[in-house]
Amino acid sequence: MIKSANWICSPIDTGDVCPVFSKDISIGKSVRSAVLSITATGVYEARINGSRVGNFILAPGCTAYKARLQYQTYDITDMLESENMIDIFLGKGWYRGRISASDEEINKTPGMVIAELQISYDDGSEQIIATDNSWTVSTSRILLSDIYDGEVYDASAEIKQFGNAVINNNDISKSTLIPQEGEYVTEHERIKPVKMFTTPKGERVIDFGQNIAGYVSIELTANRGDKIVVSHAEILDSEGNFYNANYRSAKARFEYICYSGHQVYKPHFTFFGFRYIRLDEYPDNIGIDNFTAIAVYSDMKRTGNIKTGSEKVNKLYENTLWSQRDNFIDIPTDCPQRDERLGWLGDAQVFVKTASYNYDTKKFFGKWLGDLRAEQRKDGSVPNTVPNFWLLNGSSAAWGDAVTIIPWQMYMFYGKEDILKQNFDMMKKWVDYITSDTFEEYLWTSSEDDKRLWGKHYGDWLALDAPYGSYIGSADIDFIASAFYAYSTEILIKAGKIIGKDMSEYEKLYQNIVATFKNTFTEYSTQTECVLALYFNLTDNKPEIARQLNDMIVSGGNKLQTGFVGTPYLLYVLSENGYSETAYSLLLQEEYPSWLYEVNHGATTIWEHWDGIRDDGKLWSTDMNSYNHYAYGSVCDWLYSAAAGIKPIETAAGFKEVIIASIPDKRLGSISATLDTAYGTIKSSWRYEGGTVHYEIETPVNATVIINSEKHFISKGIYRF
Repeated sequence: MIKSANWICSPIDTGDVCPVFSKDISIGKSVRSAVLSITATGVYEARINGSRVGNFILAPGCTAYKARLQYQTYDITDMLESENMIDIFLGKGWYRGRISASDEEINKTPGMVIAELQISYDDGSEQIIATDNSWTVSTSRILLSDIYDGEVYDASAEIKQFGNAVINNNDISKSTLIPQEGEYVTEHERIKPVKMFTTPKGERVIDFGQNIAGYVSIELTANRGDKIVVSHAEILDSEGNFYNANYRSAKARFEYICYSGHQVYKPHFTFFGFRYIRLDEYPDNIGIDNFTAIAVYSDMKRTGNIKTGSEKVNKLYENTLWSQRDNFIDIPTDCPQRDERLGWLGDAQVFVKTASYNYDTKKFFGKWLGDLRAEQRKDGSVPNTVPNFWLLNGSSAAWGDAVTIIPWQMYMFYGKEDILKQNFDMMKKWVDYITSDTFEEYLWTSSEDDKRLWGKHYGDWLALDAPYGSYIGSADIDFIASAFYAYSTEILIKAGKIIGKDMSEYEKLYQNIVATFKNTFTEYSTQTECVLALYFNLTDNKPEIARQLNDMIVSGGNKLQTGFVGTPYLLYVLSENGYSETAYSLLLQEEYPSWLYEVNHGATTIWEHWDGIRDDGKLWSTDMNSYNHYAYGSVCDWLYSAAAGIKPIETAAGFKEVIIASIPDKRLGSISATLDTAYGTIKSSWRYEGGTVHYEIETPVNATVIINSEKHFISKGIYRF
């Protein structure tokens, strides 16, 4: 599609005002089908005769634009009349907004659209209407729109005509156009406010009770010129005042100027992360019932569910779901609120397993992996964010390893060898890059500059075993990098064998990496070092290291000290090495630092920092303090696969067969988990009644059930133990 269309732009620079590209179409015959294909350098909204085309919010989405720009195809047969007007509204979006300002190659691209309407008539004839210089350009009533800063909309603004569009096929090649690969971003939950109140500072604030990503819809009757100005925030400060200093430079506000009469408004080309809104300016008659919050995220199918005997753990699980939704807006972002919202590889790889239990992420991650392949450098390294709008240099261990970990996780959950075939070259280039980048053969070691904050490596990001206020934990960065070198090489070998590659060279490499690691790193000084050595099978002294880890935790009052790198594997290595009681103690810990500490402090999503809000009410510094960051929500895949025990099998990937090896704990009381797979729904539950544990298992495939180390081989059906 879009073969005969031209890129078109405005004949003059429209500045911050969002332009509209329009075309009159007359139809004198009976239409059998009509298909509209469209994309833009920015974000667009198309309308036929005033009605919106499709439900894709922020189309065409966020990709590595220099190589990949999605276009969408819509069936508009039922929307056409004899006389029609097509309007395409264009915002800056990711492509030309502040988020990509560092990359002038894309950011300075003119605002353009390209579209093709293919009409098939009942008489067998066809007509193609494509973008060219017969289209006209005008202003819209969107006076400013930016991902970070929000929107200004004047409902009574005069529309100005700019004349005919200009054809511009020079600034961007059609070769970058690809059909839609990912999920559409759509509207979901609509949330009414729980209260409106006045803060100690005299601010008028509305609380929606849930931290979300999306925007607010306003419905009201107003006078022409009435103005509503709204700012957004995730939390209130310790005194109960509106607080969004953690948004940094993101203005995160919208301004709506009314026309006379009844009207409804919601932002068009932006989104916000928020629980609270502050009414900075408003007409006298406005009230709580005029506002509705709308959650916006990629339209994935829910596949997993968990319910336990602990309401606080249930709340932790619900918070994780919300942080996934809020940060899965076409790419897996770190946060939805501040002047960042980037596709950080490290955050995504630690969360991918949890994400794939919760939702069907096959298309979501499949599309993003295409962007990773596009952004991989010639030497095999990958930027730490994709798309790399900030032009970040270097490749950090545990961040770059997303290129091996995510494809492998996708294969394990969906059983499609194509996932490995598509990404194998990228995975191999990554391992080869590490091999060539190191100071010491068979390890990944780096200069001291690379280990400093904002150097190459991020270490055990935000771990608590370093001085307060630090970002990089105390775990040895060479240890972390070398451990992930081994892990990525192991994954590469398994992937290669599955798709029929000769992996003997890499098997020898892996043996040397493991042997060198064991000889080099003989002592472990942090929880994360113990965790990685155990989880990646890099020690011959598993019982001793597991005991050391357990002693570290217990002697510290059943407290974790791990950051982004160690936390996802922490409960696994405890439960797999005989310390499941300690794993549950960490899960159920309510004092700082812990998952339930956040729950007790009113969190409705997952925090970036274990101590985003301290017991004394003090907040982490404004430079990096998100209250909607899913990384630590990775604990939920342990709930699915260890507590409830639902595990995929490498030799029967995609849940063609399953292992169910639950780990019960009386303090939790019960758990019930379900997972929808290609073969049906798997259910695993247990509950305590007195001193007895009752298990119920439902499987659509052959399963190996392990209870008290005893194996039971079962076929499709429902079983009780």
